[in-house]
Amino acid sequence: MWSTTSTKVSPVGLLNILKHPAFARPKRSLTSYASSDIVDRDVVIVGGGPAGLALASAFGHSPLLRNKLTVTLIEGGDLDKIKTWKPAPGHFSNRVSSLTNASQSFLQDIGSWDFVEAERTCEVEQLHVWDGISDARIDFSSSDIRSQSPNHSMARLTENFNLQRGLLRHLDEVPKVQVLQRTKVIYIDRDTEGGGGWPLVHLDDQKVLRARLLVGADGFNSPVRAFARIPSFGWPYDKQAIVATLLHSPRGAYEGPNTTAYQRFLPTGPIAFLPLAPTNSSLVWSTTPSLAAALLACHPSVLSIMINAAFRLPVVSLKHLHQKILDAHANGSPISPEQIREEIRWREQAHNIDPRSVYSSVSVESASHGIPPADSEDVPPIVTELQPGSMASFPLRFNHAESYIGEESGTRAVLIGDAAHTIHPLAGQGLNLGLADVECLSRCVEESLITGGDIGSYTALLPYSQERYFANHTLMSAVDKLHKLYSTESQPVVWARSIGIEVMNELDSVKAAMMMTAGANSAKKARAGSAGWTLAGNTVQTLATAAHAVGAIKGAVGDAVGSVLKNLASR
Repeated sequence: MWSTTSTKVSPVGLLNILKHPAFARPKRSLTSYASSDIVDRDVVIVGGGPAGLALASAFGHSPLLRNKLTVTLIEGGDLDKIKTWKPAPGHFSNRVSSLTNASQSFLQDIGSWDFVEAERTCEVEQLHVWDGISDARIDFSSSDIRSQSPNHSMARLTENFNLQRGLLRHLDEVPKVQVLQRTKVIYIDRDTEGGGGWPLVHLDDQKVLRARLLVGADGFNSPVRAFARIPSFGWPYDKQAIVATLLHSPRGAYEGPNTTAYQRFLPTGPIAFLPLAPTNSSLVWSTTPSLAAALLACHPSVLSIMINAAFRLPVVSLKHLHQKILDAHANGSPISPEQIREEIRWREQAHNIDPRSVYSSVSVESASHGIPPADSEDVPPIVTELQPGSMASFPLRFNHAESYIGEESGTRAVLIGDAAHTIHPLAGQGLNLGLADVECLSRCVEESLITGGDIGSYTALLPYSQERYFANHTLMSAVDKLHKLYSTESQPVVWARSIGIEVMNELDSVKAAMMMTAGANSAKKARAGSAGWTLAGNTVQTLATAAHAVGAIKGAVGDAVGSVLKNLASR
């Protein structure tokens, strides 16, 4: 059971924390600052990403918070570039996030959603997920939750820049929230000459802010987390996420709109196709660092061809193609589009894939534009090209702070967003976890003010930590185990996970409960959770009838699956 008691830090862990740049203070002492050089602020937010901007917007929207508190947000980058961001028509940023209905509802509640350009967002009506080895699939649809949620979509996709720009425009309407951009935090220490031991934030313009409450929204390498001496635990996945903006033909007259997301779990990592507009979608492809480097070094047409193949070809052929690309890259002569296209054509013939089938990725030029086959929406549209300059990659890792609030010498500090947790993108929940942190923290600060409490005290911040830590860790652990489960090619495990996913695909109420507890319901947290569990409870009788099947699976797979799963869980 999770405990709120403090965690003891080992000498090695403490040494690593003390090496953080936040502790690299100048030789001059604090006494060299006159008291007049220190500016007192009730709340100082470090970090101008989506989480930090959303928290500043929430504080600015609440009449109580904006009238009672002085709030400053500090960002080292140039926020004016984001505020004035205006891409060319039909062009999209390569960093895209999925907003659950719950997250969108929160942004509407704080008045920020009105400033987000709705035309640059896309509803997700369906989600198709399948096993790259067995082809076992599960399909989610917004129609499964329509009676439980006023919103008709499962989620909404938007560029991170679009959201940040909307939050910044909202803050322009809230003059009481101070935004310091192009301003870097040099180091953070504690006031030892009075003022109750408040954090002192030293900026590169020689200013010093003394904070009643210091909020770390400053990302994975968080100076605020280092100042508060909050350890974190985690591990790299040894995976690289390739991102790009995809161009493709619009859906035909006999097909649905481009509002379906696709994800295929390959042994090297999942590949996701996320809709943005009728002819644009976003790619997130998690794979090995070596393959990511080789693909990005190729002609963009090679990457677009391989994206199409990754959603269609059997894994055995994909492995062969990946090795050819790796070998060519190692030899210093990247494979050409013609070479990879011919290789795929030969492999489709070997697998008896009909050139007119949706599973053929090299016959798009001769494809019929009449009535599509019944399975036309089982795979995403054929990618015709990549938006120039949109290809990039970044490493993936799991990381979780051992606490969200500082104790003892780290008091009056709290963490939100990536400063507190980093999650694998396969579930698309990273931004939603951060926005849930923001909603909870702003609510706790408001409740502290109402009761006359000290907003930076451990007592005031404890409810935030208690509510968010367990919720975040539960989801993070589930996603981590899911990643490991689908990274293995062990036949017993593949068979067992495939049976499980196919059984679940037949239980609509279970799928609805999963979507609602994942934020597809736009209602408040308590209502969404209870509704999800009510739906899950209604399936108990259905699941009971499947008990014999589960027992049969256990007997057939035996100790082999148990041993492999145990090893996966311990990794």
